[in-house]
Amino acid sequence: MSILLLAGSPAIPSNSSRLLLHIGDLLAARGHRHSRLHIRDLPPRALLHGDSEEATIRRALAAVAAADALVIATPVYKAAYSGALKAFLDLLPQNGLANKYILPIATAGSQSHLLALDYALRPVLQALEAKNVLTSVFCTTHQLQWNDDTGLNLAPTIAARVQSGVEELSGLLRQTRSGGASVHAVGPHALPARSLRDHPYNAGSQAA
Repeated sequence: MSILLLAGSPAIPSNSSRLLLHIGDLLAARGHRHSRLHIRDLPPRALLHGDSEEATIRRALAAVAAADALVIATPVYKAAYSGALKAFLDLLPQNGLANKYILPIATAGSQSHLLALDYALRPVLQALEAKNVLTSVFCTTHQLQWNDDTGLNLAPTIAARVQSGVEELSGLLRQTRSGGASVHAVGPHALPARSLRDHPYNAGSQAA
């Protein structure tokens, strides 16, 4: 079964994208095939004008449609998820997340934005008819640190939440697969080329 890692940050490198790729690595280690989509890579004019017929936008929407699950990462700006993510979600059809599992994750400067996922993003995901929106993973910039030598370092409480979210999503996908859905074997050769340690994730400022 396939998982789409959807990065909603307008910046690279960013804390939310690094956390997203870390979760992708954990899922891959459990044998789950995944691909990656960074909204910032989409044509901005087509995205802001809602041009779903533009070729790159069309391929992005097709990637969402083909996925069995999405891990959606966003920074929190002014108590809400990113505008880039909102613009992309607005392009999905009304049932664009039907039959899909969603794991939302977010990073922010402080705990004061803790409820942004549940009160801002979750209603949108449910309106798009997501099959199951899992418990959100939220962390502050102080709970997530990047080191060029050791990679991503998470506070113990966040590491535990990430582990729980990954295990829950993995379990749901395996349960769905055992119920008759098809699955493809995954080996190292099948993983996307860009990893958490590749440029530009291992250099630059710590953006949200």
